[in-house]
Amino acid sequence: MDTSSIVILDFGSQYTQLIARRIREQNVFSVVLPCTASIAEIQAQKPIGLILSGGPCSVYDPDSPPADPKVLELGLPTLGICYGLQFITHHLGGKVRSADKREYGHAEVEVVDKDLPLFSDMPADLTVWMSHGDEAIDLPPGFHLTAKTANAVAGIANPERRIWAVQFHPEVHHTKQGTALLRNFLFNLCQAKADWTPAHFIETTVAAIREKVGEGHAICALSGGVDSSVAAVLVHKAIGDRLTCVFVDNGVLRKNEFFKVQENLRSKLGLNLVAVDASGRFLSKLAGVTDPETKRKAIGREFIEVFDDEAARIFKDSGENEVAWLVQGTLYPDVIESSSVKGPSQTIKSHHNVGGLPENMKLKLIEPLRDLFKDEVRRIGRDLGMPADILERQPFPGPGLAVRILGEVTPERVALLQEADDIVVTEIKNAGLYQQIWQSFAVLLPVKSVGVMGDQRTYAYTCAIRAVHSEDGMTADWVPLPYEVLKTISSRIVNEIAGINRVVYDITSKPPGTIEWE
Repeated sequence: MDTSSIVILDFGSQYTQLIARRIREQNVFSVVLPCTASIAEIQAQKPIGLILSGGPCSVYDPDSPPADPKVLELGLPTLGICYGLQFITHHLGGKVRSADKREYGHAEVEVVDKDLPLFSDMPADLTVWMSHGDEAIDLPPGFHLTAKTANAVAGIANPERRIWAVQFHPEVHHTKQGTALLRNFLFNLCQAKADWTPAHFIETTVAAIREKVGEGHAICALSGGVDSSVAAVLVHKAIGDRLTCVFVDNGVLRKNEFFKVQENLRSKLGLNLVAVDASGRFLSKLAGVTDPETKRKAIGREFIEVFDDEAARIFKDSGENEVAWLVQGTLYPDVIESSSVKGPSQTIKSHHNVGGLPENMKLKLIEPLRDLFKDEVRRIGRDLGMPADILERQPFPGPGLAVRILGEVTPERVALLQEADDIVVTEIKNAGLYQQIWQSFAVLLPVKSVGVMGDQRTYAYTCAIRAVHSEDGMTADWVPLPYEVLKTISSRIVNEIAGINRVVYDITSKPPGTIEWE
């Protein structure tokens, strides 16, 4: 990056991604690294500031995250948040213990050091969000108290060492002055420049792609969704006709998707598109498979096999020296959920274009959107002049309907879900709700129940409807769809689709659930 960069060391907090988002909202680039990152890995980002996130552990526990205390000796402006404050206290000579009165949820904080630049132009009394069971009772040498609650230390600082910390979470909306505090850290203490903009991202990314690919040829794994389409347009801007987009029918696309996407991408984006019907290949790999992770990885492997085959064909037909590059629309949430890139996190699910890739790939990856959230990708697409109907499409998983069919994926079950899903999307669009919802879709459950139609007994599948609100896919709330919309969807599904006789509505948020069922 040739722009201001803030490194966030993640100690496993559920709010870490919010810190990254709040910083980017100020047009400052931020990157999340695991708290176990080496000093060299941190310095490789050329940061102008460092943030230590919250986390679920106690600093004095034997199994607390093994972060290097030398991060506090880098001389960078450093902000500790919650666990970050306790990490600073513990490793610089203070004392942390289990609190007599734990603080969770809303709290009132009194700013003691009103002249501190971190609290510049902020009121003396703050309404904040707390989430801690430990407290700092002895401050490290050279530190002084900057804020407090009725029960505990709420802020400390050592300006000479360029270290500040707060016990509350400024990144959550419940902390009323949280954005102001983060802005003070960025612009007063780190001297950041607000130069992380879509135009800057496009310019630097296009230049980097040109340098990386050189005179070579690339193929793009194109699904027709927002992510892969924006990635394709970016790479096309960089290398022009030396990009060939490959759209694969993997047998688990939505109804008529194979033909609709081809028409959209050729006519509206002017991309060089090759369509490959590989549905038989994919469905044969999925036969008998019921485990979600096995499904995702099988699809990921088969995608790469198809792309390798197409790369060889393009090489033969075009006379190019080689087709060495594969472009993917991988996003930051894909990376976060697929691998432990943050603190003591666990793999939630392997995304086919991250965790499902084989180790012996012939093609090298270009992932121009890997550091972005979905809403940032849409802003990039708008700056690239892409049509609204492509940018406003709801997310669709890379493994397609395979992760919305619980249990074995068969051609018959795919056909059932395609019809049900089409009804869900159509009726939500008819109600004028499509653009207000992050994702809305149908799920086919491996559950059959008794029903009655025309005085006859039926025994058929159950279909679940899922609709969620989200900013970036990291967290989500279920949408209270109007009863009339649900009634219409249910009525159409059970009347029009032989094989489904019951419809249920999923009212689970993320967490504890995920958006997709598998």
